[in-house]
Amino acid sequence: MADSQVTPPTASPAVGDVNQDNESLMLLGFLQYQRDTVLKIVEGLPEEAWQTPVVPSGWTVAGMLWHLGGVEHHWFQHVITGVREESPAAEEAGDEEEGTYDPEAAFICDWPSADLIANYRDECRRSDEVLAVTPLSAAPRGLGFHPDPQYTKQITNVRWIVLHAIEETAVHSGHLEIARELLDGKTRLGGR
Repeated sequence: MADSQVTPPTASPAVGDVNQDNESLMLLGFLQYQRDTVLKIVEGLPEEAWQTPVVPSGWTVAGMLWHLGGVEHHWFQHVITGVREESPAAEEAGDEEEGTYDPEAAFICDWPSADLIANYRDECRRSDEVLAVTPLSAAPRGLGFHPDPQYTKQITNVRWIVLHAIEETAVHSGHLEIARELLDGKTRLGGR
């Protein structure tokens, strides 16, 4: 695949009977906007550039998109639900390929861009399914799945997790935009 083609995972988060108040709709809309921005930034990036580190820490665009899929899976599908299920991508990759999450290691992944984009879309869709049936005011059921109990002490509801996912996605969106400029000179692909 010479250039990656991207379409947003969904036009808006899945709609359920919960989270229909203005604040919830606004927060979920901001989350979706950040997800869409990530995909706009990587759209059209040549395949070989996905595996090229451009900063001293060594992360790649491929690794960053893999990480963002993991963020979706960890926070929405593990921590919110309290259900420990491997993502389809992790099952497919196997432990020997991607290994255990190491927050100190550079984010790298050798998957082709089309597979990474499909994985990210799928993780976002699965997260939206959780959010369609879980009120933002609900307490997360799987705080024990996060490796840092000191960190999880501050998490009182799903709203906190949505805000954290917005924050994490926006931060890495900025990283991806810088990487894109360094890789092929494209600018102003994300953000408002």
